[in-house]
Amino acid sequence: MRLGMMQPYFFPYLGYWQLMNLSDEYIIYDDVNYIKGGWINRNRIKINGEPALFGLSIHKASQNRLINEHTISMSKEDKTNLIHKIEFAYKKAPYYSDVMSLFTEIMWFEDDNLAGFLANCNRKTADYLGIKTPIYSATEMQLDHAHRAQQRIIDICHERGCDEYTNAIGGKELYDKNTFEQNGIKLSFLHMDSNIVYPQGDGEFLPDLSILDVLMYNSLDEIKELLGRYTLE
Repeated sequence: MRLGMMQPYFFPYLGYWQLMNLSDEYIIYDDVNYIKGGWINRNRIKINGEPALFGLSIHKASQNRLINEHTISMSKEDKTNLIHKIEFAYKKAPYYSDVMSLFTEIMWFEDDNLAGFLANCNRKTADYLGIKTPIYSATEMQLDHAHRAQQRIIDICHERGCDEYTNAIGGKELYDKNTFEQNGIKLSFLHMDSNIVYPQGDGEFLPDLSILDVLMYNSLDEIKELLGRYTLE
């Protein structure tokens, strides 16, 4: 059985969903330290042909606390303004109506805990994409914290009965294939096809934007094809 696991991100890029779709079981790794300036609570969309950030405001964000120890600090007005920002960016996109319904439903989810909010976001988006992989969160599973970094991943694989573990390509600098193999686990890294291009409205194509951009401009059948465009290393 293949395990996939990544930190929770706010409407992350296509490669995140490729990994989830590939995995037999997927864990949202939300009981590790929050990273300020990363992609946990924000992402990029395209507005007037240019990249633009959008995201969630966090109460007293700190890298000394876990992701699941943070709360979202957004009023109803803040959430409404964020919804309007997405509306403005994509009102001419072909799949605008359905995707806006999804985005709006997610934004009004009543859980201010960052991990809980992002877990719902990821599950709702996975359902929309037709991804059938069982999704769990590390918080819900109360995984053992006895070890850290690479050894903790190995421990989780053993706990879940997985003999394969796939990580995003960025993990090549963190995880060693020989160490995993010595523990009875095949380690691989998913590399999203860098040649993915799709109609994206005005201006030049901008790669690696939020999955929202992909959803706005592609049918679900087209996205199913995009989910399979990767290589394993």
